[in-house]
Amino acid sequence: MANSTANVAAGKPKVTGGVWRAPAGTTLPTNATTALAAAYIAMGYVSKDGVVNSNSPSATDIKAWGGDTVLTVQTEKPDTFQFTLIEVLKEDVMEAVYGSDNVTTASSVTTITANSKEAEAGVWVIETILHGSYKRIVIPNGKVSEVGDITYKDDESVGYQLTVTALPDGSGNTHYEYIEAIPA
Repeated sequence: MANSTANVAAGKPKVTGGVWRAPAGTTLPTNATTALAAAYIAMGYVSKDGVVNSNSPSATDIKAWGGDTVLTVQTEKPDTFQFTLIEVLKEDVMEAVYGSDNVTTASSVTTITANSKEAEAGVWVIETILHGSYKRIVIPNGKVSEVGDITYKDDESVGYQLTVTALPDGSGNTHYEYIEAIPA
């Protein structure tokens, strides 16, 4: 098969948003183009670093007497997505970071309560445009497992660097990917 530049792509966010979040149990999209249900909330701008998916297995080698490797056993296969949300004044973003019970707004005053309560899992969707195609990544059971340092500087935007761990769904899958050609 011949090489083709048509198969090379860069990932750009859709104009309508790149990262979406919905409560756990929300109906999952099953293709790249059907409009998301109203329960899906756009998380706003993501930093220029985009989204990074780490989905690599770790293994242990079993050695025989004498040192030959005779078996390789997969010990884990984490599936994580890392991105920085920069619309830090958006209440939905604050709830994704701190938990919906820890963010309240009354009389134009938003209060964030930081504590050790575990973040709730939810459905995450990442939408990109790849050289003539739409790509949608659906994480049916994603949980914020890490929040990076939050830096307040006068020459860069504040951002919440999140790591979302994709946990197995009822079928044992951590995420789904759908790619469809953009209609001509």
